[in-house]
Amino acid sequence: MAKRDYYEVLGVGKSADDKELKSAFRKMAKQYHPDANPDDSTAEQKFKEASEAYEVLKEPQKRAAYDRFGHAAFEDGRGGAGGAGFGPEFSSSMSDIFEDLFGEFMGGGGGGRRAGGRSGGGAARGSDLRYDMEISLTDAYAGKSAQIRVPTSVTCETCSGNGAKPGTSPTTCSTCNGQGAVRSSSGFFTVERACPTCQGRGNVISDPCTNCSGQGRVQKERTLSVNIPAGVEDGTRIRLANEGESGVRGGPSGDLYIFLAIKQHEFFQRDGSDLFSRVPISMTSASLGGEIEVPTIDGKKARVTIPEGTQGGKQFRLKGKGMPVLRSSQHGDMYIQVSVETPVNLTRKQKELLRDFESQAKDNSPQSAGFFTKARSFWDSFGS
Repeated sequence: MAKRDYYEVLGVGKSADDKELKSAFRKMAKQYHPDANPDDSTAEQKFKEASEAYEVLKEPQKRAAYDRFGHAAFEDGRGGAGGAGFGPEFSSSMSDIFEDLFGEFMGGGGGGRRAGGRSGGGAARGSDLRYDMEISLTDAYAGKSAQIRVPTSVTCETCSGNGAKPGTSPTTCSTCNGQGAVRSSSGFFTVERACPTCQGRGNVISDPCTNCSGQGRVQKERTLSVNIPAGVEDGTRIRLANEGESGVRGGPSGDLYIFLAIKQHEFFQRDGSDLFSRVPISMTSASLGGEIEVPTIDGKKARVTIPEGTQGGKQFRLKGKGMPVLRSSQHGDMYIQVSVETPVNLTRKQKELLRDFESQAKDNSPQSAGFFTKARSFWDSFGS
């Protein structure tokens, strides 16, 4: 009987990408897997057909040959599929495919790494750790060195990290012969997963260390020094290599990641490397002009000249008075936005002076005069 088109077998179009191919094969494999359909020769045949199709189409060179010549590309063993049947090479390849697609399907639990992915003697890399640190804006401006205390796992000094009681040693696992993995066959393919006896370590401990209970690690609080560079922003991540949890049985340590949060400042708001500050000024200062002193992020003072007739919301730029740019000699700018404060708690004399000023002020408030002139025209349009 003539073979069906591989794309038709998987139910995808010829333009399908790798993700679509994998998804289609995953669906068919779960549906027709021999273990899920015992004594069903039709399901087994469909599973083999889907496996063969995916074996060809997942490889760019094989797929290109198939797209050009069809099944003829693999006749007489050319191309390594189709007419070659299901030999040992195909079985090994399908093991890789199936492990990639279904880590847990054959009972591997998703934790079955190949023995080559581990360090010798059951060693494994320690976990990475996270530490959240809050600093002030002035610390972010100047940078600082800080001491932090981190609870973590460290190598057990009693057993030097191998988990065995002093004077004894771990023994090679008899189930996997020290490989850390076992293979199981189902039909025409083989699946490799972590050894259930030693959990993939390759050895077992018959007499565990009493200090660490065979884990090779103990809990301890460590004090570390952290250098925070000038210019860091909220959310900056600092990595301290090998300062995370110690590895299992001599494996490498993980890393420590410090995430920075910057407190709000009483005067400044930050936008990148620029700083913004809102400064209230009196009505007379805004009207007559003058000079004011404002604080800068480095703790110093800066003089700002206020022109006559300054309106509320006016911004003044102080070049180079902002935050430093991380790992650079450049600095951002500082922007002063003035808000004109309306006087309160006026005395009778002050009120009289303001009324006298109001009676004589004809062209002193052009914006308000212009607004109310337009407002009157707007109201008149409704009346007409």
